[in-house]
Amino acid sequence: MKAAVVQQFGAPLVIEERPDPEPGPGQVRIRVETSGLCHTDIHAAHGDWPVKPTPPFVPGHEGVGLVEKLGDGVTHLAVGQRVAVPWLGSACGRCEHCLSGWETLCESQVNTGYGCDGGYAEKMLARADFAQPVPDGVSALDAAPLTCAGVTTYKALKVAGVGPAQLVAVSGVGGLGHLAVQYAKIAGARVAAIDVTDDKLRLARELGADIVIDARTQDVGVELKRHGGAHIALALAVHPTAFEAVNSGLRRGGKLVMVALPAHGTVRLPIFDTVLNGTSVIGSIVGTRQDLAEVFQLHAAGRTKVVSETRPLAAVNDCIDEVLHGQVKARIVFDLTTGK
Repeated sequence: MKAAVVQQFGAPLVIEERPDPEPGPGQVRIRVETSGLCHTDIHAAHGDWPVKPTPPFVPGHEGVGLVEKLGDGVTHLAVGQRVAVPWLGSACGRCEHCLSGWETLCESQVNTGYGCDGGYAEKMLARADFAQPVPDGVSALDAAPLTCAGVTTYKALKVAGVGPAQLVAVSGVGGLGHLAVQYAKIAGARVAAIDVTDDKLRLARELGADIVIDARTQDVGVELKRHGGAHIALALAVHPTAFEAVNSGLRRGGKLVMVALPAHGTVRLPIFDTVLNGTSVIGSIVGTRQDLAEVFQLHAAGRTKVVSETRPLAAVNDCIDEVLHGQVKARIVFDLTTGK
């Protein structure tokens, strides 16, 4: 099989020929059809974060494909069934977090494409219990971005407790943001979409955003306050100043939900305003298996639209450059069915 491999941090990924992996007990082998390019994959390949993966490794945590082989003890999946493999590759299932519905906080979790090889390959292994069945009505192309970009923003809005008629500010209308706009609308909220590129602002309007703010020429905080202030602000743009800008537009009692993970920098929050206005700062990291099942159900029902571009895996390094230079409208998805 072919795989795109991180040999060393910061270097271009190398397309290698590797033997097909053999599933152990409780695992499945998947013939990958599609795999999304998430900014987290780039952070992994560059070794940007304090806890780093160990090269060589295969990144990718939006892998979707057909089960090809079952390991011992796997009875709930079938050969030929389409599944998705998310960031949460496995969790212990026994700790307080797992038992209380917060498996994404498990301290023993293994993350796909970070702690184990991921979906930038023609074949991959996954823990069967964490390989999410993809329902009819959700294509492999759409399932890939939903597996991370979708479930991450869906969970963030759940954590924030979004409700009808609230104003939700979506800072950054890209792979995550274009889905966040849709989930907020499904919840009955008004949406203010914020970005710095014409294409993404146009996309936000097409997807139903009620207010569009161009952060190049408009003061984000002033504009949000002009509309009463945001009840919830999703910080999806990967820059600390974007976090600060959208936080300044919260109404009293509003919530800043931090989702994006910049490689460097800190966010400065005004203590006086935070205390006086009773605002909250919340961290939200991906979603559970149940959250992903709900994301797929919504898409199968025709409630969401995924905007993506397909590329061959061989173009992985060019695609990473495009993402880093802000040249991608929403999400790049590698199509591994072409054999290129």
